[in-house]
Amino acid sequence: MPRQISLRQAPLPAREPALRAADVDLDVLDGTLSFFIRSINIAVSRDLDRRLEGLEVAKGTGKVTTLLLVGRHPGIRPSVIAEIILKDRSAMGRIVDDMQGQGLVRREVAGDDFRAQALFLTPKGEELAETVRGIVGASRDFFGDVEDEDYEAVMALLRKIYWRIVAKAEVRP
Repeated sequence: MPRQISLRQAPLPAREPALRAADVDLDVLDGTLSFFIRSINIAVSRDLDRRLEGLEVAKGTGKVTTLLLVGRHPGIRPSVIAEIILKDRSAMGRIVDDMQGQGLVRREVAGDDFRAQALFLTPKGEELAETVRGIVGASRDFFGDVEDEDYEAVMALLRKIYWRIVAKAEVRP
């Protein structure tokens, strides 16, 4: 029978004040996936923001993914991108408004539904997408000290978890 980890443990006795991050006992957080995901996300986002500095898609979340998905799927609807990046429609609308204002995307009426929008990159957006694709493609460098086998294993697991989350979001009203 697999060992179960209880996240509800008796409080640990207080320790000496930690003077360095390496000396900190993470308490129950050490067994919490969300703590590590959030912390790694912050570090990776900072690195990506540094790499994207000066580009229209720097800072914030959703712009890089929107740019790349519109480039890969011309005519994609904002609602589909919202599902992929786990944003609500109003947040997605703000992203598209900003990107349209920057001259990166253009909206058209979707052919099959006059109420729906289809998104396309402008020439400026296409040029930026090419630049961003190279920067994002090099993001493996951030994890340069991680063995390829471990990196691929983590990527496979995260992909699996991510697509399960997206699938669950699709069936919600």
